[in-house]
Amino acid sequence: MNRYPFRLGTTSYIIPADILPNVRYLAGKVQDVELVLFEVEEGYGNLPNREQIAEMRSIASDNDLTYTIHLPLDLHLADDGSLKHASLEKAQRVIDCTFELDPWAYVLHLNGKSVRNGAAPEIMQHWQENAVRSLEIVGNWAGNVQKLAVENVEGYPLNFYEPVLDMIAVSRTVDIGHLWLDNKDPVEYLRNALPRTSVIHIHGIDGRDHKSLDHVPTEKLRAVLDELLRAQYCGVLTIEVFSENDFIKSCVAIEEIINTKTSFPDEPVPGKNNLCKGN
Repeated sequence: MNRYPFRLGTTSYIIPADILPNVRYLAGKVQDVELVLFEVEEGYGNLPNREQIAEMRSIASDNDLTYTIHLPLDLHLADDGSLKHASLEKAQRVIDCTFELDPWAYVLHLNGKSVRNGAAPEIMQHWQENAVRSLEIVGNWAGNVQKLAVENVEGYPLNFYEPVLDMIAVSRTVDIGHLWLDNKDPVEYLRNALPRTSVIHIHGIDGRDHKSLDHVPTEKLRAVLDELLRAQYCGVLTIEVFSENDFIKSCVAIEEIINTKTSFPDEPVPGKNNLCKGN
């Protein structure tokens, strides 16, 4: 039984094994598994086969488990606006493979490195239009653009993706760890983003990101979790770490803070997330 208003999740690389053994291990411990599918070259990669997908569906059905899928590479169209860019071809391959899992969301990055530090208005507009077109194409493969959850990436201005998000009804992935890595306070960012957020990634910083949450000062972690509880966030909260030790320590850190809350809000509040299944 889920003790939290959100669906607690983690990645498909917690124990040193392939994806399916990780899903078996995590079933009953979390409510969502982020399938990290970056290696999808032809003839090589970590895409599950049809038998593995069938078992993953069965595990999900038996354990109230969902999947979020992290698409490979940063999405962008070729300069001529064609569909042949490698990032789009790999995204389609991943979606075709995992479609039967009925994922909670497909998490993705948008490649804006060429314009993130400023560009002429016409160049920025061209990038934004290409980004929207990429999302339309991939959203069609996924069955609905709202299945796509655009993630904020470290090193980008906080408002960088907003013009794109204003043009297309995708959802969002808020990566708290990326905000901490950039020395940004995630609470205000969360407050603005939560109504469109289906997935949140959280991880500590210890020289680099994707470390245990016991590296996060208690007051910083508490501020984020308090905001999620205040807004009655019922999407996925992914502990985005890649070892059993970091996963266990992170679960303990979250539990210790949430256990100090005597109750969760009963009434909807402004900023309540509205992308949860069943809403």
